Amino acid sequence: MDWILISYRLPAEPSRHRVAAWRELRRVGAVSLQQATWALPARRDFLDVVSKVVGLIEAAGGEALVFDATPRGVGMQARLEEAYCAEREQEWREFLAECAKFDKEIDKEIRIKKFTAAELDEEEQNLERLRRWHRDLRRRDVFLVPSQEEADRRLKECEQRLEGFAEQVFSYGGEA
Repeated sequence: MDWILISYRLPAEPSRHRVAAWRELRRVGAVSLQQATWALPARRDFLDVVSKVVGLIEAAGGEALVFDATPRGVGMQARLEEAYCAEREQEWREFLAECAKFDKEIDKEIRIKKFTAAELDEEEQNLERLRRWHRDLRRRDVFLVPSQEEADRRLKECEQRLEGFAEQVFSYGGEA
């Protein structure tokens, strides 16, 4: 697999420009190789973000260099993929922890019999946040790390939990 390498320099102040570049690169799953040097798989859908980051850097008075890169040898390719996958695995683990929190929240509302329309709306918003997060993670998980499958399953379970909770809310008439 080919990679995109971006390296840049920005003025020290204000720091918001460095933070903006960092956030955009993290959002697409770029791997930090060292300070202000990042790598990400060469995929068409990542190119727009790279262009955006270059624009942010140049607008802040900085310089950016972007390269098409091929790791030298199988060992280097493997190290880069491992670094990329380790970050995706960590993101999926965080997602799974949020799914567990969602379950606990539903359990709590059932336990205290808080079957209100307002509570259902809140839990629907929480589920929608999980769905968006899942969609974003899938988009950047180009190597399909092991936790992705578990995350797919857990999201479906969260959807089923919300359906069950909604049925209880409606059977109580939306009032507690």
